Amino acid sequence: MADVFHAGELEVQQRAGVERMASRIGGSIHTGIPRAAEEFLAQRLWVVLATTDARGRPWASVLSGSPGFVRVLHRGNGGTSTPAFSAPPASPALVRLEAAPSPSDPLATNLATTEFVGLLAIDLATRRRMRLNARLEPDASGGILLRADQVYSNCPKYIQRRVESGGASRQDAVEVHRASALSGAQRQWVAAADTFFIATVNPGEGADASHRGGAPGFVRVEGDRLIWPDYPGNMMFNTLGNIAAYPRAGLLFPDFGTGSALQVTGRASIDWDSARAADVPGAERLVELIVEEVVEVRGALPGRLELVEYSPHLPAQA
Repeated sequence: MADVFHAGELEVQQRAGVERMASRIGGSIHTGIPRAAEEFLAQRLWVVLATTDARGRPWASVLSGSPGFVRVLHRGNGGTSTPAFSAPPASPALVRLEAAPSPSDPLATNLATTEFVGLLAIDLATRRRMRLNARLEPDASGGILLRADQVYSNCPKYIQRRVESGGASRQDAVEVHRASALSGAQRQWVAAADTFFIATVNPGEGADASHRGGAPGFVRVEGDRLIWPDYPGNMMFNTLGNIAAYPRAGLLFPDFGTGSALQVTGRASIDWDSARAADVPGAERLVELIVEEVVEVRGALPGRLELVEYSPHLPAQA
């Protein structure tokens, strides 16, 4: 099987000493969308998208709509593994997102300049998630048309279980804050978070949207420097591989109680100092981001979600 990983991912896998395991797990990456995944996408009320702005900076955004707003137009070849960034198959998987981003979200302008889009579909109630790394295609219908390069599922690790809160109502997304640094209230928001989403890119090759979860406080805030642990995962290192190739990232911190979202973009790096990681329960290494721009949007999520239980995989805290 041709290698499904790019040079940045291979570099991180080698440094972590998991090349053989990653190569085996890489067989789960396909070009097509299985029928079960098609049904899963059709049930989503919201997805997370990774895009880049005109300056090449990654942003993580939430796009929401009624069930069925994520439509698979063609499932492609669901049984074929795909080498990294090869020519697309003759019958590619096509997905249309029939929703318009809020003008308050960087996604609204990024769609005019981004070449690649990473999509994360996640169901917090069941802890199911799948990723679709794709190329943005022109769409005369006014939607967002994606041609899939890589499609794969992830395990339920570190996902906090949440369900819809009774009486939740949807609000129009409205920008309430934009700045080059975090405010004091936003630093408290990040410091209390148990979940965030991360967008990374490898320019000219692809974009990726992923999930990160931990106990409240797992993201350390030092002014405009955010530091979080990298826990054991699927060993493919899609996110860290992108950061190794292109040291930038965009983070989105959801407020599931209010439906608001805090988006940041900045310079990212991987800290391989084992002594520093040893001070953080469960961490294999640390990841840092220096915030360069902040956008806070009210009503980014379609309603409110109530915490049921934390993930059983969270490391015991010291």
